[in-house]
Amino acid sequence: MQSTAASEEIQGFKGKYPKQLFLLFFTEMWERFSFYGMRALLLAYMVSQLHYDDPKAYAILGSYAALVYTMPMFGGFMADRFIGYQRAVIFGGILMTLGHFILALPNAWSFFYGMAFIICGNGFFKPNISSLVGTLYTVNDPRRDSGFSIFYMGINVGAALGGFLCAYVGTEINWHYGFGLAGIFMVLGLVIFLIGKKSLGNRGLPPNAGILKKPVFAFFKPEHLIYGGTLLVVPLVVALFNHYKAMDYIMFSLGILAFIYIIAVGIKLEKEAKLKLFAALIMIIFSIIFWAVYEQSEGSMNLLAERNSKMVLFGIDLPELSVNNFLPPGFVIILTLIIAPLWPWLNKRGKEPSTPLKFALSFLFISAGFFVFYLGCISNESTGIIPLWPFVFGYLFFVLGELCLSPIGLSMVTKLSPTKMVSLMMGIWFFATAIGEFFAGKIGSLMSVPKNILEKNDPILSLPYYADIILKIGITSAVIGGLLLLTVPFLRKWMGDVK
Repeated sequence: MQSTAASEEIQGFKGKYPKQLFLLFFTEMWERFSFYGMRALLLAYMVSQLHYDDPKAYAILGSYAALVYTMPMFGGFMADRFIGYQRAVIFGGILMTLGHFILALPNAWSFFYGMAFIICGNGFFKPNISSLVGTLYTVNDPRRDSGFSIFYMGINVGAALGGFLCAYVGTEINWHYGFGLAGIFMVLGLVIFLIGKKSLGNRGLPPNAGILKKPVFAFFKPEHLIYGGTLLVVPLVVALFNHYKAMDYIMFSLGILAFIYIIAVGIKLEKEAKLKLFAALIMIIFSIIFWAVYEQSEGSMNLLAERNSKMVLFGIDLPELSVNNFLPPGFVIILTLIIAPLWPWLNKRGKEPSTPLKFALSFLFISAGFFVFYLGCISNESTGIIPLWPFVFGYLFFVLGELCLSPIGLSMVTKLSPTKMVSLMMGIWFFATAIGEFFAGKIGSLMSVPKNILEKNDPILSLPYYADIILKIGITSAVIGGLLLLTVPFLRKWMGDVK
């Protein structure tokens, strides 16, 4: 049913966007409030409350981020083959709700278990709500990229509110209250979806309802096994957190397996479909590098803001952690209002950049952002304290890069993937993000400030540890952007009739 829904003309929509887009917008908005609100607290909580040193905290944050983006590969596969998008979103939302409220418990065991439930829930929720957006448009509908940009704005409205409010409540009132606030809004997102899902009709229903109803053994049906098996994964994830160094081997192995699988599937396809799939694969690989550098905003930049900044606006001291987590999604909200209608406007005039060109621009923009941060560092060496402006303008460039890659990548996956594996490829897109997030932890650890420096509590001594790596990231991003520009012509050719 999913393929039929994806290919049919949208019926009954009189506006510019399908009405179901706004159901998915608000569901995702509140789910992202909870997700990013909780994540805004993680690194600072580990360093200040659990007293982990910088390298350990970065490693666990990288492992969490990697797992949270790895699970969508499996959740997408289960939705494609068995339970459909709608059931996957509901099941994932329930698990994430449990995870947030477990984090709110002031117990030693709750930290890793709460994160484990969120990881498993996100695996079902994240790829399948994005896939539902794809079912609202035909393949070459010029509104598709714009629709995904609107959906992406919903993600960032939630992320901006959650990042600011949860960070404020967590750091200024109580850490566990901050985690609990995230759980409350996760419930809101789930309720909105349950109330409005009827409007989706057949979109996202199980591909074969008969298989789900047929017991595998005794009275256990495939659906029961999927849900039960997922719950059994929770303690395994907790074990990984306790042995986080094993993630090096796991991520490398899963990455190789995913690459081999896509190549094996692609070889069997007809030439046109094969080239489209391989074009998607190349852009997915480049996205790994993008997220490895972009996600410093959630990691090392959080500690930079906490340790080496004083943010003042019109004489008012601002909470550094809250502002650092508010600015990127806040800029997405503002810039999406410009960029979402810009793509269709350029499309009508035959001047819209191709998807590969947008990917190349994303690296050039993020390079500019890191150069702004570096300028902020070297111009304040004498005090070691960075003001507000490098964060504002640095994140402005970050977000311009993000908007050229992330929503465009979501749309690209739904357009270039074979119909029967759209959700799986969406999962692999998020898995590429997982690898990028994992490497982000590795890059962040390069900025680790030694304990003997931290104990002196002197920002002049700690700032150079950040400035050196920030400059190297900026240079590397510019080089990669240049290399991507060279790939644009043949990637456009491989994409064939997909515009």
